Amino acid sequence: MVAMVLLVFCGVCFWASFDIRQPDYGVLLPSTWPRVILGVLSLLSFTYLVQSIRRDSTATSTTPETRLTSVSDWLRYWRNPLYCFGLFLAYLLMLPILGMLLAGMAFVFLLQSLLGGWHPRRLLMHTLVAILSVGGMWSVFTFGLDVMLPSGIILPSFY
Repeated sequence: MVAMVLLVFCGVCFWASFDIRQPDYGVLLPSTWPRVILGVLSLLSFTYLVQSIRRDSTATSTTPETRLTSVSDWLRYWRNPLYCFGLFLAYLLMLPILGMLLAGMAFVFLLQSLLGGWHPRRLLMHTLVAILSVGGMWSVFTFGLDVMLPSGIILPSFY
């Protein structure tokens, strides 16, 4: 059902992309990237539909969802997605205060540490990944593309 809704959504958005204004000068059309993204999303949604149809034919009643009898079982089963959504909410709330660079690094570091463990060697790797990935993305957008990203109130002159 979800895959079909996603496919309909992709179709409607692709159709709406034809209403994007076309410039008179010879550049890449503004509708090109939305169509590429919608094409990839459509392919992934179709793959999801095929997998769900296959899985329905071999489904049994002993799936993990049917064994969740208490709230604690449910929370334990959905712990990782709840961590992701909770940390992303905290990231969005801290964005005006910390700015994109610091909040992004904190988000990536904390999410990797929650999902991957708090061992000292892993913490070093999580720190390096957070600094390099978010710092690299921030540098590309700030210096390469001249995009103004949220700077925050802690280090407003840093950016």
